[in-house]
Amino acid sequence: MKLYLVPTPVGNLGDMTYRAVEVLGSVDLILAEDTRTSRVVMQHYGIATPLQSYHIFNEHQTLASVVEKLLGGMDIALVTDAGTPGISDPGFLLVREAVRNGIPVETLPGATAFVPALVDSGLPCDRFVFLGFLPHKKGRQTAIAQLADETRTMVIYESPFRLVKLLEQLVETVGEERQVSVSREISKLHAETARGTLAEVLAHFQAKEVKGEIVVVLAGLEN
Repeated sequence: MKLYLVPTPVGNLGDMTYRAVEVLGSVDLILAEDTRTSRVVMQHYGIATPLQSYHIFNEHQTLASVVEKLLGGMDIALVTDAGTPGISDPGFLLVREAVRNGIPVETLPGATAFVPALVDSGLPCDRFVFLGFLPHKKGRQTAIAQLADETRTMVIYESPFRLVKLLEQLVETVGEERQVSVSREISKLHAETARGTLAEVLAHFQAKEVKGEIVVVLAGLEN
């Protein structure tokens, strides 16, 4: 009886760890955010473990049955489409219930998008705050306004469709001279990191079609 949280590559399939492959091949069941996406990864590594759908839209309904399976003695692994479960992805609710029920939980170290983006940024990474995705509509302006006085480096996930708008809002809030780094398609063939002032990076992305998963790393307010 054990719950494993297993990171999967955010881009290059070569980023999968040996232990992740070993665990996914040995458990009784794999919970997957999107079974179609995860099946590609499993087939690449020859993993034949059964997959079950577990995502943000059904996790409340399936939580009790998963805990019941664990209490019944099953070893279960949770994976998401990319990266480490629980980091802006499903995982928290299941871990909380497992802990409440005395079920052993183990999270394997591995891929997550914000760590390479933060280190690549050239901005201080000894003190930072991870904000994940900001609210899309209600509360978005308030959330962005609160960034102005933050002295730590800030890490934000964003959709490619909202990136330019976010950079525009940041210019309005913290000023066009604030340093920023934007990484996209991390570890993939067309990986890119654009660094500079907000004005420079905004101009860069205004001039092109933005694709891929995005991590924005914003410098904190200097004291």
